[in-house]
Amino acid sequence: MKKSQKTEITVAKIMESAMAEFGANGYAGGTVNNICKTGINKGLVYHNFIGKDQLYLACLKCSCEKFIEYIYENEGTTDLKQYMVVRMDFFNAFPNEAHIFFEALLNPPPQLSDEIGRVLTEFNKLNESICKKTLDRLILRDGITMEDALSYFHLMQTMLNGYFSSPVFQNVVLNEKVKIHETIIPRLFDFMLYGIAEGES
Repeated sequence: MKKSQKTEITVAKIMESAMAEFGANGYAGGTVNNICKTGINKGLVYHNFIGKDQLYLACLKCSCEKFIEYIYENEGTTDLKQYMVVRMDFFNAFPNEAHIFFEALLNPPPQLSDEIGRVLTEFNKLNESICKKTLDRLILRDGITMEDALSYFHLMQTMLNGYFSSPVFQNVVLNEKVKIHETIIPRLFDFMLYGIAEGES
């Protein structure tokens, strides 16, 4: 077996163990020692990854790529409602990926915030694309451009994620936080697109 093939197998084993570790315990609770308890040599971990931070980011990248692939494969890009259904299906089917993804989105380790932002770039592009497809089917109010509408979506998304990262949710376990987050988003989108009042009689 070639050295490159051995390296690929080793990295795959490390990643499998790391996904389970960070998926179960998050960044703060996850450790390289626990990853190595599955029979992986610690020297091999540090030979292939600089340390815990790089390994966590690799797991996040893997989670994001798997998520985006799942969305496309299950026709989740047609509109916001379908996207949210397929998105929830993914998180139910892949709990480790869901935990890593949402921790990075809602409770990112502060020292990794810039790197996490870069890893989430494709996810953010996907969100924007789906929002645009939804808006393309609507008639916008006079004076409201597509750029205005997308900026509003970005603002609301940032505010919502900030709310879930605030002290209000500091004692809520991540799994419960995810359920609340994914319940609120579809309703928020509905309010944003169609309003909350029929008007005065």
